[in-house]
Amino acid sequence: MFFNIEIRYFKNVLFFCSSNSSKESKKFMQHKKLEMLQYIKDSLERKTASVNASIEVLERQIDRDREL
Repeated sequence: MFFNIEIRYFKNVLFFCSSNSSKESKKFMQHKKLEMLQYIKDSLERKTASVNASIEVLERQIDRDREL
């Protein structure tokens, strides 16, 4: 679902660029693609941090339960 949203956004940007010169369009598209990839990277980093935190909590709970 997340990637579908990004792909739709990317297609809308492509349509918008069609009226510009070829060189301007390429530059614009490269910047938009970079922004999109940075957004995806940031999102994945947040998700990874969340998963890592969950793993740490579960490991602490397992260790605590062993001691009881």
